[in-house]
Amino acid sequence: MKVNAYAAPAAGEPLAPTTIERRAVGPNDVLIEIEFAGICHSDIHTVNGDWGPQPFPVVPGHEIVGRVTEVGADVSRHSVGDRVGVGCMVNSCGECTNCRNGDEQYCSQGMVGTYAATDRDGTTTQGGYSTHVVVDADYVLTVPDGIDPAAAAPLLCAGITTYAPLRKWQAGPGKKVAVVGLGGLGHMAVKIAHALGAEVTVLSQSLKKQEDGLRLGADHYFATSDPGTFETLAGRFDLIVNTVSAKIDLDAYLGLLAVDGTLVNVGAPAEPLDVNVFSLIGGRRSFAGSMIGGIALTQEMLDFCAEHHIGAEVEVIPAEKVNEAYERVLASDVRYRFVIDASTLA
Repeated sequence: MKVNAYAAPAAGEPLAPTTIERRAVGPNDVLIEIEFAGICHSDIHTVNGDWGPQPFPVVPGHEIVGRVTEVGADVSRHSVGDRVGVGCMVNSCGECTNCRNGDEQYCSQGMVGTYAATDRDGTTTQGGYSTHVVVDADYVLTVPDGIDPAAAAPLLCAGITTYAPLRKWQAGPGKKVAVVGLGGLGHMAVKIAHALGAEVTVLSQSLKKQEDGLRLGADHYFATSDPGTFETLAGRFDLIVNTVSAKIDLDAYLGLLAVDGTLVNVGAPAEPLDVNVFSLIGGRRSFAGSMIGGIALTQEMLDFCAEHHIGAEVEVIPAEKVNEAYERVLASDVRYRFVIDASTLA
């Protein structure tokens, strides 16, 4: 079926209206009429070519919420009318150790991204800046009642990207967690870490978002532009979640960890990061990375957010403003996530 969409025709070029072909609904497929699609910094990196050549034209979007309008003959988990979500992946081999362990995002054959990836049938995936999408039912999530659908869309990337390391490194009561950056990812990390019961500190370049940070659940807020911050907070944190997609002084931040503390990178800067091994050796500290989560963990995250009334802070825009939104994201002029109203594509 042909559907309306917004696509990037080539690297660095503005997105423009287009039509794309969606495959017919197969036995284990779900057809989703998209209601909202979040804008992620990854979308911008991809269409700008920051992460290498892409199979243009590219329809971005991996934060998708909508309604099921058709299901395949073998689908039992979802029904017509259900509100569902699709995150950053739409397929994996399903057979490797990682997939069997529920870590489909680390599929040894490579998980299939929601856009700009090669699916198992050889076609190129196209994302959520469109009116409809057809997805294998095993990669479709249930969006619980109680979460505003627009606020739920960014949970499919920003929510799981921050929930995964917070759960992995056991953020909770008695743990001191720092979040570097209060943006699209950072504001979700603060909300989730607070709901898990951790003591939460925001580390941001300035104090201009301090009021927001405390409102979202942070207990403390410090400006990293103040050199005194790194002296005051030395050795304090059990876990630091770095959400920024830019180069930072890793050694300075590692110095904020307690013995056995971990700094986890979830932001994905285009340039390499440097670390002095003595920053790790000196406190038996760890530097780690994390990306999204498997399907089961993503569903757990959605259920947790519904239980704790957590959604993203969003600004809903019509599709025609997507290029303006990209510019504003790069200028850090959004609090805290843009979401496209897919009805404006119809």
